[in-house]
This record gives sequence, structure tokens and C-alpha cells, in this order.
Amino acid sequence: MKIIYTTILLAATLTSCSNANSTSEKIQVVANQEISDTLPPVETKKGNADYKPAFEGQTRIAGVKTTTPYEFKVITESLNAPWGVVELPDGRLLITETEGVMRIVDASSGKVSEEITGIPEVDDRGQGGLLGLTLSPDFSNDRMIFWAFTEKVDKGNHTAIAKGKLSKDEKSIENAQVIYRASPTYDGKLHYGGRVIFDKEGNLFVSIGERSDKETRVKSQDLSTSFGKIVHITTEGKPVAGNPFEDQADARPEIYSYGHRNPQGLAFHPETGELWCNEFGPRGGDELNLIKSGKNYGWPVITYGIEYIGTKIGDPVIQQKEGMEQPVYYWDPVLSPSGMTFYKGNKIPEWENNLFLGGLNSNHIARLVIEGNKVVGEERILADEGERFRDITQGKNGELYVVTQGGKLYSIDGK
Repeated sequence: MKIIYTTILLAATLTSCSNANSTSEKIQVVANQEISDTLPPVETKKGNADYKPAFEGQTRIAGVKTTTPYEFKVITESLNAPWGVVELPDGRLLITETEGVMRIVDASSGKVSEEITGIPEVDDRGQGGLLGLTLSPDFSNDRMIFWAFTEKVDKGNHTAIAKGKLSKDEKSIENAQVIYRASPTYDGKLHYGGRVIFDKEGNLFVSIGERSDKETRVKSQDLSTSFGKIVHITTEGKPVAGNPFEDQADARPEIYSYGHRNPQGLAFHPETGELWCNEFGPRGGDELNLIKSGKNYGWPVITYGIEYIGTKIGDPVIQQKEGMEQPVYYWDPVLSPSGMTFYKGNKIPEWENNLFLGGLNSNHIARLVIEGNKVVGEERILADEGERFRDITQGKNGELYVVTQGGKLYSIDGK
């Protein structure tokens, strides 16, 4: 079918000042009219590998285009390599910066707070630092924050999970303590994972990377280590009762799933309650996975990617194996997916239950339409901004908030 659509962009530049910050605010209103049932896939570049998908629609699905007018604006450009963002109960945003800093941003004024102190020292070499964060489900009463970071020790570093109380004056974290440390420690600078979220029972899911190197990547398949795993722990850092390997002598009881590479996005589907995860592939083969208890997601035995130097991965080189889960969707070339969230709201009805993923090297936000646990449409959002999108969350009023590695905080909302 012939595809015809028009896009109207209206731009305005505003300047706002606060006591400590001056920001240039760009507002763009996007209105699309689409006359078509389907659009071509958004990816047009040649893939890194010539592997065949396991099923139709596993990659390069048909494109979609948002028809509801929406606007996006830059709230501030004054952040320093932000990694995680969550909304506080009053609508302000709590943000981590990789060098080991948390700050609060007023979304209406763009004012950025001073550094929040009391956070344990981080190892911010390479991909390390202060990473993802989440609020206690009872934050309004207990003011507890949980976060992931890379903790430096004598023989290297590891992904760690800490918790602490935000002081009433919001200037410090009180009684910060580490509740969980990934094992073993390794002297490297890559692939920490670093996302942490609460489930509906008040326990934590944490994503942990496999540390990248060939000697560590194989440990994704080793249940005696934390590498390449999603773990399920209590707020005290203990394994959750009922975890799939709790009675297996040679396995870590906190492991929920394994065979991951560098998982940096975790989100629960708002309707089904199922846990979804994204993870970096190597050169190609970024994945979106539906996480199930005890399942093996294959890395590095199966992958749709290749080594960065161009050689193939695996002995034998395979993309499918019995007993290993297939990704619901994969990208080649890469999306470089980091934070993600499902949209729940009525301002942009066609986005309901859609998944939004921040893309780093791809410089866009991916919108995925998911039906019956299959991706049926893909759109690229904010692709003209040229930013590395690190994390995304939804506010209580329906807007999406996005942070970029370059230090920007965006809002995206229905017009």
C-alpha cells in the first residue's frame, strides 16, 4: 500500500534562570498524519551478520508512526553524565550521575540541586560509576532509595546494590549501606548491568553484566557466579524465597535468570505484570527478552551478533539451541539499549502499553508496539536530537522523562 504522511514541527526557544542554573529550553510539537496500514521497517542499514531470525517478526518489524500530536522539551542541559532517573512523589526528579552524584531536578523550572552527599565511593572508570536507582514503594514515609554502583576493592570492582535514606533537607543520604555485591570481583571497566527495580511484593530485581572479557563472558552460563545474571533479592540483600536455584548446591540462590550479556533495562508490563529486559549484544544482536524464572538466555553460546573485530562468536557458531531462550526481538545494527519503560496513560492513547527504550549509539528512543508478547511495530523518537539516550521513566501525570549521556533531561508529553 502506498505510504503518505506529513510531519509538522513547531519550535520555540525559551530561556529560564534560577539561582544556580541557566537553561535554554527547546519545545517542539510533533504532529503526524498517516495514511497507511503499515510502514517499512525503521532500520535500513545493512546488518553486521547474515544470520536468519528464528521466527517472523523477530527483527526489522514494520514501522509505525505516532498520529497523536505530542511535544518534547529540554528541561535542563546542566547534568553530568546522568545514568538513572526516577520521579519523586511531588513530581521532581531524582537523578544519578556516573561520577557518584545524585541530584534533584525541578521539572517545571529546570533547577538542578546541589550534589547530594553521603553516597559510597564509586569506581567510575570505563562504564562504571553510579548507575540505576529506584525508590522504596513506601518512599513517602520511609524516604529510602536503592541504587546500583560499581564498588572498587583491592582486586578490582563489582556491581553492588546499596540503600539509604534521603535526609529531610534533601542534602544527603543517611545511613547508606551496601546490601548486595556481585561475585566474583574482577579487574575490568566494562559491562556492569546496573538496573534495579521493585516487584509488587517489595523485593528487588537487579541486572548484572558479565564484565565483557572472553574469560568472564563464559561465566554467564555459570550458576556459581553473578556474572550475566538477573538476581532477585530482598531489601536486605538476601535471596528471595522461591528463587529457581535455591536448592541447587552449586548455584547462587539469588539468581533468577542467566545467560545475559550486559542487561541495562528492566521493566514490568503494566497489564500482564511480566518482567522484560533488554541487553547489549556485541556488534549487532542487541536483545529484548521476556524474563522467566530459571531460564537461560544463551549468551555467549547463542547470539545474533559478532565480535567487534568482525569475527563470529561461538563454537559452533549458532543462534538457536534447545534449552536456551530466543529474544522476543533483536537489533542488527545495534540500538545500544539502556533504560526502558512501558507507557501507561491516556494523553497519547496509541502509546498505551508500548515499550520505550533509550538508545545510545543509535541516538534515538525506540518505541515498540507489543501484542501477545510479540513486537508488531517500531518507531524512532527524537532521532533528530543526536543524543545518547541513557534512561527513561514515566511521571505520574503521564509524561516521559529521558536523560542523555550528554547531560540533558527531556520531557515528552501529549499536546
